[in-house]
Amino acid sequence: MSVWLQNLSWEEAGARLKAGEDVVIIPVGSTEQHGRHLPLGTDTMVATFIAEDAAVKAGCLVAPPVWYGWSPHHMVLPGTVTIRPEVLIELLYDVIDSLQQHGFKKIVVINGHRIVNIPWMQIAAERAQRLLGVKVVLFDPAYMSKEIVSRLDFGSVGHAEEIETSHMMHKKPELVRLEKAESNPVHKTPLYSVDPSYTGDTLCYVPSTREHMRIQAEKSGGTGGEPGKSSAEKGELYHKHLVENLVRVISSLQGKA
Repeated sequence: MSVWLQNLSWEEAGARLKAGEDVVIIPVGSTEQHGRHLPLGTDTMVATFIAEDAAVKAGCLVAPPVWYGWSPHHMVLPGTVTIRPEVLIELLYDVIDSLQQHGFKKIVVINGHRIVNIPWMQIAAERAQRLLGVKVVLFDPAYMSKEIVSRLDFGSVGHAEEIETSHMMHKKPELVRLEKAESNPVHKTPLYSVDPSYTGDTLCYVPSTREHMRIQAEKSGGTGGEPGKSSAEKGELYHKHLVENLVRVISSLQGKA
């Protein structure tokens, strides 16, 4: 039987709940430019890849993904959709509220849109825990892969770089146009980094202005990093690492770990 909630009838969903499956995953991403070589839905796709594979292994359900995020800086290129964070907070809270009313008490929110989505997710998760009595954990690939990215010789977190590109090459190669990828290496800046694995002192992240992103768009088609160094083999190892960690998180919520 499918792990996707939208593929079940209400009777099938109810049976899973009666069987004690009270953990559900909510994948959240964005629809935004990812250079000339990756699809607009990359962030949401990677969240669903991780969610589905982990749910099969751990025995839980996955709610329909949220395909939109907070992407004001990427509006410089066509196809990007940005939603105000105050709206996203309400959306995620209402999704959690609906699920918990049916009996899902442990929620795993997977963020595919890097650190720009995290602030509003934290606010929604805190409110849900405080008002609804549920347990909410936030699973972010950038934070959950710090132990493996250096072993895979990935560069710093950027945008549509070798990390995201390798992941997509492994899971959805037919949507990757690597011949169109443009290099735009992420250079170290004193006291500033958006990479969660960066160990130096750094300012907190603020989304770039459209003017800054326009320069990047003209320079590299919207890429920040070196996607030319990507490989499906590295993407497979990266994906496996994330799925294994998510299974551990789910097992802990299920009381099995």
